[in-house]
Amino acid sequence: MSQSNTKIISGSLFGGLFSLATPMLMQALLQNLQSIIDLYFVGGLGSSAVAAVSASGTILFVLTPFLMGASLGIIAMVSRFTGEGKGALAAKTAGQSLTIAIFFGLLVAAAGLFFSRQLFVWMNTPEEVISAGMTYLQIMLYSSFTIFILFLGNAAMQGAGDAWTPMKIMAFSNVVNIILDPLLIYGPGPFPKMGVTGAAVATMIAQALAALISMVLLSSGKLHLKLTRRDWIPDGGLCWRITRIGLPGAGQMLLRSLMNAVMFRIVAPFGTSGLAGYSIGTRLNMMILMPAFSFGNASATMVGQNLGAGRPERAEQAAWLAVGIEGAIMVVASLVLIFQAPFFLGIFVDDAEAIRVGSEYFHIEAPFYVFSALSIVLSRALAGAGASVAPFLINAFALWGVQVPLAHFLANRYGTIGIWSAMAATQVIHAVLVTAWFKMGRWKNKRV
Repeated sequence: MSQSNTKIISGSLFGGLFSLATPMLMQALLQNLQSIIDLYFVGGLGSSAVAAVSASGTILFVLTPFLMGASLGIIAMVSRFTGEGKGALAAKTAGQSLTIAIFFGLLVAAAGLFFSRQLFVWMNTPEEVISAGMTYLQIMLYSSFTIFILFLGNAAMQGAGDAWTPMKIMAFSNVVNIILDPLLIYGPGPFPKMGVTGAAVATMIAQALAALISMVLLSSGKLHLKLTRRDWIPDGGLCWRITRIGLPGAGQMLLRSLMNAVMFRIVAPFGTSGLAGYSIGTRLNMMILMPAFSFGNASATMVGQNLGAGRPERAEQAAWLAVGIEGAIMVVASLVLIFQAPFFLGIFVDDAEAIRVGSEYFHIEAPFYVFSALSIVLSRALAGAGASVAPFLINAFALWGVQVPLAHFLANRYGTIGIWSAMAATQVIHAVLVTAWFKMGRWKNKRV
């Protein structure tokens, strides 16, 4: 048994959780920082530009389920083959990331070619926002294969036991984006002034360079994996196995992505400033929830390995400890945003109405963040036990059976306050249902 496994199934639960969650959190923050970078630098172009990038980001978020699903499949198979000492098969599995990336990239590019404007219209986006965001969205969709290569290549490294190299690659991508964004958006000196389009070009270049580095490193033999040219040749059977493993997780993420688009549509009638405030609020919200997902993933690993070792009590203790740690983090985040929301919103936009709407959003949402700690961490812990169907069904009911209809109903009566109230109520309901299912304990006997 490896040292890392020994630490997970014995010794300090606190130390085991942090040793897993820390690198996961750092990479997740770097991944989400890229969209925040674009928002920050286009802030000087006005609310329409901010709303355009945010609307495009909402559409692009629909890619997340496919990225997460394929990543889960690659991590599962590469880690399994690596553990079994089948290095050649692990490398071949990693090589299929290029095939999957190009396949999904072509599908997304086709969607961008034919449906870019329709996607904006479907979200009830104002015309001035569509005009500012069309080119941005199309560039991001046409070049989506680069982000697929980046994500899936990094997933292969993680499956082989290397979590630090993907983090460094994401850091490099962010640095490139930070350098290029102001140069291509505002055009100082010899650089072209491209506005919102410049943000897209900067992000595209940053992602393409990072994807190239990922492929070069995978082929170099300097990492745990050593890919040959033959490993990059498409293998339909292997690609299907990767996809099949990742489908359940992809389905859950797809429901959340589509819900975000629907919520954008519900907020849209309240104007461009309202959309800007909401969009920045949701982006900040995702950053705040990153520790919850990281500790949730860490608890999933500890739950799965301790159940396998015949220690269900330790598995349960690990999950509740992760909830406690994340709950404390959420309490601090809630207090900061309740009292300092205008400051954080003002970093990204100087529109007074957008800041007012965003502050209103946090004043209603932030007090309920502790419930997100419960629902996210315990859902991931259940998934780590192999009991992934129940979290999927509960998530579907909370988002589509409660939040969407309730937000639509309350928006007509109470405006944006009604929308934020529906979101807060959903957090409570989701947490109560997941907690009740977790406490029933059926997951302790789940076979995988």
